[in-house]
Amino acid sequence: MTWWKILILAVLGLGVVGVTVAGLKDRPPPAVEVQITRSKRATISRTVVGAGKVQAATTVKISSTLSGDLIELAVKDGDRVKKGQVLGRIDPRRFQAAAKQMLASQSGAKADVLGAQVDLDRTTAELARVEALEKKGLTATADVEKSKSDRDSASAKLASSRERLAQANAQYEQAATDLGHTTLLAPMDGNIIELDREVGERVRGSDFSEDTLMVIAALAVMEVKIEVGEHEVVWLKNGQLAEISIDALEGQSFKGNVVEIAQRATVKNPGTESEVTSFPVTVALQVRPNAVLPGMSAEVHITADTHKDAVTVPIQAVTVRPDKSLPDAAPMGESNQALTAKKTETLAKVVFVVDGDNKTHARRVQTGIASDTELEVTDGLKEGERVVEGPFRTLSKELQDDALVKEGGGGKGPPPGRS
Repeated sequence: MTWWKILILAVLGLGVVGVTVAGLKDRPPPAVEVQITRSKRATISRTVVGAGKVQAATTVKISSTLSGDLIELAVKDGDRVKKGQVLGRIDPRRFQAAAKQMLASQSGAKADVLGAQVDLDRTTAELARVEALEKKGLTATADVEKSKSDRDSASAKLASSRERLAQANAQYEQAATDLGHTTLLAPMDGNIIELDREVGERVRGSDFSEDTLMVIAALAVMEVKIEVGEHEVVWLKNGQLAEISIDALEGQSFKGNVVEIAQRATVKNPGTESEVTSFPVTVALQVRPNAVLPGMSAEVHITADTHKDAVTVPIQAVTVRPDKSLPDAAPMGESNQALTAKKTETLAKVVFVVDGDNKTHARRVQTGIASDTELEVTDGLKEGERVVEGPFRTLSKELQDDALVKEGGGGKGPPPGRS
């Protein structure tokens, strides 16, 4: 083999070796494409959200304590009524007869009282005459004793007659009250929102069971009752502002205030894995819109707390990592002792800060209140720092400390929820 052939084979061999060595060298991983934002100072509010139904602040069921036939109905569903207005009438004839009977008994009792009073006056005068004769020795002591007995008997009859008169008065008053109750009157200003009876139907009055004829609601003041979870109700108090949106009125919102927070929980599915504990909260609309009616579905956003000049980032920018996997650098203002204590925790809240070389640094943070889209960072981050905010899968699972990143498009994915 000639020398030049040997030289060619040597050059080819060196080329193969060079390519092989180059292929075996560690190549730097490609930059991860992410969305980047900057932390900023802003006013942030904690918002408690709940859904419920619009209802009148005051609702009254109209029923009767009397049984009878409904012979008149003076209103219809939706009518506006004033306090004291006639709503309907129950057949009064039976109650009129009872009232007349009691009135007659009352008159008889009054006559008995007058007769007993006359008898008492007569026996009192007779006793005085007999006592005067006794002093003159013109009558026996027995006659005096008899006159006293007659006077005492007349006095007792008068007292008994007065008791019967009082009883007759009470019976007449009851009969007159029952007669008055045959006319149904509106107890307040409002609107008829439910009508359950028709003329001719039988009304069954009872003190033990309610037979509702109609329902009146004061629609001037409307409210929404929502259910709030136990972890959110602790932030609520009466008077807090709320924004109410009605499903039927798209694009509109109305102001309201928290007026009542239940002190007793509502527990659903108790004792099971799906147990849910919530508290009823009532929010009143400041002004009742004309188009809003009871029963409409509504969503309520209550402003529970507000922090001004807070360092904020998008909610999805804060994720969690195993605490032992993070660098030992403590967040700003946090002591090594506090860091050591945190090491005992399973997970830590972090943001991925991007430096000037487009490398990420997982940094522990402490968070405050959250709005629908923003989260307050109380420690661990300064205003204006660049942080990764998406995509969601990359940020929540794949992104690591000291990773090379580049800013690119793409959807952010679903937010991980409030931290």
